[in-house]
Amino acid sequence: MNKDKKFDVIIIGGSYAGLSAAMALGRSLRSVLIIDSGFPCNKQTPHSHNFLLGDGSTPAELTKAAKEQVLKYDTVNFHADRAVKGYRTDYGFAIATQKGDEFESKKLIFATGVRDLLLPIPGFSACWGISIVHCPYCHGYEFRNQKTGIIANGERAAHLVPLVHNLTSDLAILTNGPADLSKELREKAEKYGINIIETEIAEFLHEEGQLRKVVFSDGSDMAFDAVYATVPFEQHSDIPTNLGCKLTEHSHIEVDNFQHTTEPGVFACGDNAGMMRSVSNAVATGNVAGAMVNKELTDGMF
Repeated sequence: MNKDKKFDVIIIGGSYAGLSAAMALGRSLRSVLIIDSGFPCNKQTPHSHNFLLGDGSTPAELTKAAKEQVLKYDTVNFHADRAVKGYRTDYGFAIATQKGDEFESKKLIFATGVRDLLLPIPGFSACWGISIVHCPYCHGYEFRNQKTGIIANGERAAHLVPLVHNLTSDLAILTNGPADLSKELREKAEKYGINIIETEIAEFLHEEGQLRKVVFSDGSDMAFDAVYATVPFEQHSDIPTNLGCKLTEHSHIEVDNFQHTTEPGVFACGDNAGMMRSVSNAVATGNVAGAMVNKELTDGMF
């Protein structure tokens, strides 16, 4: 392998978390390679919010500005490709890409994000990230005081309802089947005039991703401006688990407070390693991962 294919650190994933880690490492004079396939999970989202200095920007604008700033550091390199395989070597780690390239590094940072498994209901995927959203902090202000639904049941409904009700009183819980709600939540819903609709959802009627109506299996429908939904997900990359990294019970990569995974020399940050899915959290955990990797490399020099 050529020497120019060896780095101190390889970062897999070049969105907010990966770029944040790369900046911390670039400023510490570490040779870094970012490998990114160019398919972030928020590609369809029109605007990013609740991120200081970037509130209201599009995800593409934020990523472009961040990438330009990070690549000003001479030791940081960017490779547009998909990482498909990783294994340990005498040097540290090797990463192979879809196009047939292979690179080595002493440390690895996974900022690979997650892949949302969208509900197989007509109209859902077209509205996802636009008017069917996942987070009151990221999107709630824009839908304040508007007709809003929450697709949730059980404990998830109990968590979301107070957060969303704080933003709008025109609210309905869509359990998409028989409700599994506590007596306490039912009583509070009745007190605050929150409808509980147990009929299964058949379709989301929309115009270019802007929700207009939810159509139910019995033929009835209801107008909504926005709907919150929690969808299952899977890890965007299987390389961490193939290297031995453990997952949590919620299917995130298990990390400690310093973004170490359960495998020595391997770190993870951003959406793949935590329940708080936001730009600010991705940037914060990426910065921590970069700093901790640099510390390990520095400690190894003495």
